[in-house]
Amino acid sequence: MEIKPFEKKVWLSSPTMHGEELKYMQEAYDTNWMSTVGANINESERMICEKLGCKGAVALSSGTAALHLAIKLAGEKLYGQPSVGHGVLEGKKVFCSDLTFDATVNPVAYEGGEAVFIDTEYDTWNMSPKALEKAFEIYPDVRLVVIAHLYGTPGKVSEIRQICDRHGALIVEDAAESLGATYDGRQTGTFGDICVISFNGNKIITGSAGGMLLTDSPEDADKIRKWSTQSREDAPWYQHEEMGYNYRMSNVIAGVIRGQIPHLEEHIAQKKAIYYRYREGLKDLPVRMNPFDEKRSEPNFWLSCILIDNDAMCRQVRGEKTVLYETEPGKSCPTEIFETLAKYNAEGRPIWKPMHMQPIYRMHGFITDDGSGRARSNAYIDEGKVPDVGMDIFDRGLCLPSDNKMTADEQDVIIEIIKRCFR
Repeated sequence: MEIKPFEKKVWLSSPTMHGEELKYMQEAYDTNWMSTVGANINESERMICEKLGCKGAVALSSGTAALHLAIKLAGEKLYGQPSVGHGVLEGKKVFCSDLTFDATVNPVAYEGGEAVFIDTEYDTWNMSPKALEKAFEIYPDVRLVVIAHLYGTPGKVSEIRQICDRHGALIVEDAAESLGATYDGRQTGTFGDICVISFNGNKIITGSAGGMLLTDSPEDADKIRKWSTQSREDAPWYQHEEMGYNYRMSNVIAGVIRGQIPHLEEHIAQKKAIYYRYREGLKDLPVRMNPFDEKRSEPNFWLSCILIDNDAMCRQVRGEKTVLYETEPGKSCPTEIFETLAKYNAEGRPIWKPMHMQPIYRMHGFITDDGSGRARSNAYIDEGKVPDVGMDIFDRGLCLPSDNKMTADEQDVIIEIIKRCFR
């Protein structure tokens, strides 16, 4: 079978538009509500609350802005309001998911805190409850935990919630990648004390940008709205008594989101079909799909990923910005598959590089299931012991093209390309 490059690029995950978005954007234009107030904002907030079962949603300019205000709000609840020029977490440690995008953890630094990274588990590729429990033994004074749900798969949030409750810790839940996913029948984005979702261009539904902070507290929602509009006081002039930000969502962006929300379940069904086609098509290869608890969780299947078996990995060495590998018959590696897909005009992506291995955070604490820290040496791994889980997934894993506009025929070609990498 001859394989030719795709004439039209097969993306990892691109926006899927339907038409209603234009109607609401036009409405914003026609009514001249082009700034950070308007019917689209109000309605998109209401629709998300109805969809997820939360009481309050605040539309913001990005998921990162939502995370920043979530961290600030949690810190203020725990430690009080700081003086001007100081972060609310100044000098405080915060437990954070390790295998995630840096937007999850950077807001801790924005507020002067120090992230301590909690290793991942193989079951869900998310924060390990065992490692979190160990972390509380080592740092018993920590009172804030930031968790993320990787690639649309829920972490063990019920277990993590129980651990945090025992230790009197608040949870900021980053559900940016998992909108519409459930654990124990409950929507992600409702387990944390403060929660966040994203509408970035590659997410399951999109506004091209934007995010929301979710809360069941009307008082907290009002506070976030105030902070996100430069903390203006109720005065006839510009009066400011605390730090504020220009973080509110545009009514135009909210129009896109308003038109996207009714299609969430449709997008999830399409992504799910892609995941199961990969799982069936790759079942004879020495790879496994990104896992989830089929009894307790239902992902949104945002990205389909694979993890190559240890004994099927060809030699691969990664530096800070470069990578080398050697081809071997019957074996492959993420880099070979990634580069081969690119040759055929299809987009893959490496797994997130764990935060504890990022140069900016390399000196921060890192806790594994056994309570040890830092990345272990190659000698440790050569002895047959388990490496840091997040680094192992990064080394052996790859995100596959998961665009919900990809046809079954296109996906069959991608599956064949992957198979040929192992020949």
